[in-house]
Amino acid sequence: MLDRFLLGRRTLIVAAAILALFAAGTGCNGTSPATPNAGPTLAPPGTAKNLPVLSVTSTSFTNGGSIPFAQAFTGCGNTGTAQNLSTDIAWTAGPSGTASYELTEFDTDAPTGVGFWHWTIFNIPPTVTSLALNATTTPPAGSIQGYNDYGFSGYGGPCPPVGDPPHHYYFTVSALNSMLSGVTASATGAFLTFNTDGKIIAQGQLLGRYGR
Repeated sequence: MLDRFLLGRRTLIVAAAILALFAAGTGCNGTSPATPNAGPTLAPPGTAKNLPVLSVTSTSFTNGGSIPFAQAFTGCGNTGTAQNLSTDIAWTAGPSGTASYELTEFDTDAPTGVGFWHWTIFNIPPTVTSLALNATTTPPAGSIQGYNDYGFSGYGGPCPPVGDPPHHYYFTVSALNSMLSGVTASATGAFLTFNTDGKIIAQGQLLGRYGR
């Protein structure tokens, strides 16, 4: 009787080990291991919920479409095509009480663990609801361009690692109930996000993708 009991226990242990090995080599549904998630790695910071939605568009690409090579960081497109031209963006007017707008571009898939800020521009006057192609060189009067993760103030286009799946670039436009005082062109994306907390009264996003 004892021998049967021990044999039964051994059988259960072996079966459990086989199942564990099988699970390690397959997905939870018994298929091959899943490929890396093609969705965004992070949520774009500074996004608020339960607010009026701004419609954000570009003539350069549709929502979820591919960002043109000319808007990639210099050296990060096809030969001779990457010009680091900031993306043209338009948005619907914010609600009553809008005192300024802020635009950020953030790569949620950069291999940094914390994403990558490509462009921040804030204190855009409430009468302005669009930025032309390459507006980074002539931003609206009174607006300020913050520090990007390349290490300078202004626009720095996409430049994902070669061979990566296309990265997700979120252009987020926020209507604020005030201008930002004491925030300068040396402001990082994180600092800007901190300073807009509680000031956002409407918001919208446009998603662009870029790979190489």
